[in-house]
Amino acid sequence: MRKVYLDHSAATPLLPAVKEAMLPFLGGSFGNPLSLHNWGDPAREAVDQAREQVAALLGAGSPDEVIFTSSGTESNNFAIKGLASALQSKGKHIIISAIEHFSVMNSARSLEKMGFQLTLVPVDKDGLVNPEDIRQNLRDGTILVSVMHANGEVGAIQPIKEISAITRERKVLLHTDAVATCGNLPIDVTDLGVDALSLAGNQFYGPKGGAALWVKKGVRIIPLLDGGIQEGGRRAGTEDVAAIVGLGKAAEIAAGDIVGRMNKLIPMRDSLIKGLTTQIGHVILTGHPQKRLPGHASFCVEFIEGESMLMLLNSQGIAVSSGSSCTSRALKASHVLIAMGYNHEIAQGSLLFTLGIENSADDVDYVLESMPSIVDRLRQMSPLYSKYIKTNKGGLSNAGL
Repeated sequence: MRKVYLDHSAATPLLPAVKEAMLPFLGGSFGNPLSLHNWGDPAREAVDQAREQVAALLGAGSPDEVIFTSSGTESNNFAIKGLASALQSKGKHIIISAIEHFSVMNSARSLEKMGFQLTLVPVDKDGLVNPEDIRQNLRDGTILVSVMHANGEVGAIQPIKEISAITRERKVLLHTDAVATCGNLPIDVTDLGVDALSLAGNQFYGPKGGAALWVKKGVRIIPLLDGGIQEGGRRAGTEDVAAIVGLGKAAEIAAGDIVGRMNKLIPMRDSLIKGLTTQIGHVILTGHPQKRLPGHASFCVEFIEGESMLMLLNSQGIAVSSGSSCTSRALKASHVLIAMGYNHEIAQGSLLFTLGIENSADDVDYVLESMPSIVDRLRQMSPLYSKYIKTNKGGLSNAGL
């Protein structure tokens, strides 16, 4: 059976060069970077190099602006809670978009329970924030805005530069969750105009457990973890040197290969989108058709559930997801799709294909060959589809947006 992995938003395979760079720090070079003896030197030097590699990927002004963490979720928690805590003497109002990852959403909700005020700005049918909605919700006491660079569920790339122009004018900090974009799109933090940015290596062929938060020099942040002086006193705990080294190597490779990756992924993405929306009826592309991640194709398939399609695709050797990997087992309608205006019935039929650099046009053809029979089989068992056929009503015009 052919095997096709199209779930790169959940995890990307480790590049051989990244694995090679990590191996010494899983063996002989086991020293602690804080140690003053010779065993600590290789680890400390490797961590310093990785910090430079990540800073270069981001166009950062200084490697010291990079703080290593264990995951994108930790980076987002650190950003929202740490920045808000540092600024609470100036105000307690936070703005985020309605489609943020739960690590941002729930961090903001936690602060809300502690007396902060939270505003969720809406998105349009394509999943995009209107920068003017940010402007209109800024007020005295607004200390932090967080809008993701791109959404991992629907692929929509947000107008961060336009938003940052507004927040800079009002002297309000802007954080962006760039987990979905870092290593997959060119990023320059100065050009974006953000004050903090989250990233994770497992999204661009680095290791799980290797992630970072970039914080602009001069921006104060309160540590989440109490403990030692690691990461300049901003993130306590013994460094996972192997993961940090892997993140740095993956960043170095991505910095020289992003354009090539995009040029490979975009034609395959567009072929998949065109094929599924033209070959199968009642398949809705979610997210903006052009302003989307290079390898990202997301859909709602009417009358059937995403989990059922996922399992039948898996039986054909095709790995995909239904919504975010962090919520795919929750069996609930995506808060992202609901915020975009889809009803629960349509949102339950979400399906997400995320391509990677090891995929080929033949992989896309295999999906296009496999999907019609899977959809047909499931619709034959669907009471919603049966009702639609009997009444000759429904579909997107009545059940969708």
